[in-house]
Amino acid sequence: MQELPTSIGQLNALQNLHLNDCSSLQKLPTSIGQLNALQNLDLSRCHSLQELSTSIGQLNALQNLHLCGCFSLQKLPTSIGQLNALQNLHLKACYSLQELPTSIGQLNALQNLYLGRCYTLRKLLTSIGQLNAFQNLHLCGCFSLQELPTFIAQLYAFQNLHLSGCCSLQELPTSIGQLTTLQKLDLGGCSRLQELPTSICQLNIFQKLDLSRCYSLQKLPTSIG
Repeated sequence: MQELPTSIGQLNALQNLHLNDCSSLQKLPTSIGQLNALQNLDLSRCHSLQELSTSIGQLNALQNLHLCGCFSLQKLPTSIGQLNALQNLHLKACYSLQELPTSIGQLNALQNLYLGRCYTLRKLLTSIGQLNAFQNLHLCGCFSLQELPTFIAQLYAFQNLHLSGCCSLQELPTSIGQLTTLQKLDLGGCSRLQELPTSICQLNIFQKLDLSRCYSLQKLPTSIG
């Protein structure tokens, strides 16, 4: 199946649409934006999908968007920032995705963002710091990610940061110590990470720190214990 019929927009009561593993699907019809009751859209492993219709921003009830394994997807439409109910955005293994639109900072309900194995992703946008409900960020295996921006300190509800396998990451921002709600920090396999900022000792409710396979890490801050 390469495309959906435009008549799909007439399914006014549709809440769940599963199109995962439709490897020949290249695009979605504009009428997809008419599915006012849609809560879950699964496009995982739609390997031929190159773009999303801008009308996706009209899905006011959408809570979960799964795009894992969409190898050909290079960018997200700016209209994605209009998804006011979106809580979970899954972009794991979107190998061609180089950056996120700045409008992602408008997703006020977003709690979880999965970007693991987005191999060409080099940086995070400043606008992510505007996500007041944001709790979990998964960046495992993002080989090209070289740094975390200082704005991460603005994420007041942030709980878990997964960076395992980010082998280009050399340091963490000092501002990470301002994440007072952070509970878990996974740095396993960050083979170029040389040191941890002393500010990490300010994380009062910190529960788990994974430093396995951090081969370049020479010492821990003396105040960590």
